[in-house]
Amino acid sequence: MMRMALTLGLAVAAGPALAASEYGFFSLRNTDFIVLIGFLIFLGILVYFKVPPMLAKMLDDRAAGIQRDLDEARALREEAQTLLASYERKAREVNDQADRIVARAKEEAAEAAEQSKEDIRKSVERRLNAAEEQIASARAAAVKDVRDQAVNVAISAARDVVASQMSADDRNKLTDEAIGTIEAKLH
Repeated sequence: MMRMALTLGLAVAAGPALAASEYGFFSLRNTDFIVLIGFLIFLGILVYFKVPPMLAKMLDDRAAGIQRDLDEARALREEAQTLLASYERKAREVNDQADRIVARAKEEAAEAAEQSKEDIRKSVERRLNAAEEQIASARAAAVKDVRDQAVNVAISAARDVVASQMSADDRNKLTDEAIGTIEAKLH
């Protein structure tokens, strides 16, 4: 530090102010010399109170603080990149899962549609069979009704014919035979 002050002092002394002064440079009447002495005293005071090491320490502390901040920022950046990669991976996983869910839902919907078609086909088939059975039953009932009516008409006609041709004794005789046949079958 002292060397720097001496070099600065000689540079000022060798300057144009030395040549321009009428009393010489080392005169107390020369303002440049007075300024140089004040500056050297100021530098001496700074060195005596150890200001340059304090400034150096402050600058070193500041540099260390900046380095710590940079290291912390770098660590935070790396952590942020790790989190970003994690979130991107999770987002891909969620998208893949959503795609699988949609695909499965489509499969289930297709299966449900096929099942519904099959159920409807079976239901229609059952209803057709039931309708055919009802038609067959109605047909059989109609045929039976027609036969019963035909039998009743035939019996009525036969009764009228037999009644007109049969005498009262023959009717009593047939009634007695029928009662006898019924008594025999009951006992």
